[in-house]
Amino acid sequence: MGKVDHALWQKIIQHVIASGGNVIRPWFTELEPIALEHGLLEIATPGPAELRYCRDHATDLFTRAAQAATGRLIGVCFLTRADARSDHDETPDGPEAFDAVKLDEDYSFDSFVTGPCNRLAHAACLAVSGSAGKTYNPLFIHGCVGLGKTHLLQATAGKIKADRNDARIVLLSCEMFVNHFIESVERGELHDFRYRYRHSDVLVIDDVQFLSDHEQTQEEFFHTFNTLYQTQKQIILSSDRSPDEIPGLEERLVSRFNWGLVAQIGRPCYETRVAIVHKKARIRGIKLPDDVACFIAATIDSNTRELEGAIAKVAMLAQVSERDIDLPLAEEALGALPDPSAQHVTIEDILRIVTHHYRVRLADLQSKKRSRSIALPRQVCMYLARNLTPHSLEEIGGYFGGRDHTTVLHAKRSIEAACKKDPHFQASIDHLAQQVQSA
Repeated sequence: MGKVDHALWQKIIQHVIASGGNVIRPWFTELEPIALEHGLLEIATPGPAELRYCRDHATDLFTRAAQAATGRLIGVCFLTRADARSDHDETPDGPEAFDAVKLDEDYSFDSFVTGPCNRLAHAACLAVSGSAGKTYNPLFIHGCVGLGKTHLLQATAGKIKADRNDARIVLLSCEMFVNHFIESVERGELHDFRYRYRHSDVLVIDDVQFLSDHEQTQEEFFHTFNTLYQTQKQIILSSDRSPDEIPGLEERLVSRFNWGLVAQIGRPCYETRVAIVHKKARIRGIKLPDDVACFIAATIDSNTRELEGAIAKVAMLAQVSERDIDLPLAEEALGALPDPSAQHVTIEDILRIVTHHYRVRLADLQSKKRSRSIALPRQVCMYLARNLTPHSLEEIGGYFGGRDHTTVLHAKRSIEAACKKDPHFQASIDHLAQQVQSA
């Protein structure tokens, strides 16, 4: 096995820092290059949870960085330090494959920073964790990406599990629920599917907006919801918007989601962001001077996830350049961030401008319709979202009916090709981009 030169690894990390955006995590400082041989770079992660994250979200980032640093076509694979790669490459085919979302010890109430933006949601989750099924059922939490919805869901489930070790807790993403239902129908295993979800003590579903336009899955979820509610089992849901704003969601589900407590999480204020930076750095064992923490909080005003990414950038630059963390280093590390005005662009802004321009409905863009009158504005939205927001391909696809990252990548390339062929179309896209940025 060929060892990875320290200088080469530094170059790779520098490229990651420059282009990683909100994919970067503080524990990236613990990643370790194992070998570079036959065009494959092996990188060790601290543990299984980090392994899953890197495989799902960071493979493209590190592949581009490795190719840029070496000037060669290089592939990247991740593995844990303690095990052989073969132990993690196979994915089970049956229902057990849908247990992929596990409770993460890092997501606890102790590590969650409260402020005016999230105090109601935090208090509701604490109440539910102490009396599951009896208080605020269902509990519906909504807010934009990266504000802590998943953290609160995990913390609540973890607290219930700690207090009641025998509690049957099912925690998964809505996309997993949809895929599990479809696969169960194909396999003729609907009975097993229903037994699993309807006999849980706590059902936690993240990103429930993915139910949009999945009529059969909504029907199944409706009956699952009723069964759990009538037997006083706890239901906890999260979404990027309130129940009334989820397109393509049946009215009876909207009504049921509003039965309990609907709590919104907003963007953190400056003081809360400073507290978040200090706590996240402390958890990761990173010593940040006060002026650096304040600088990060003032520079990043969007969400917790990007604050964590900024902390990681500063820590990684300090590590690879073998310097202490101070204000000049932080300014250098965050100098690669997009223009602050661009960070305020949201996918909602893009959807509003594009739907008005093409005179289409939002529900149509997020549906499965493929006619050109719908497909073109949908691709334009994906193209603009990729260029004007820090969202990953997976996150962008999630806004459009749960489409995967390859669909978003195809949309981006299609619009780029159309712009090259037609100057008028290029001008139209540029005008839309200017409208979105000015909005």
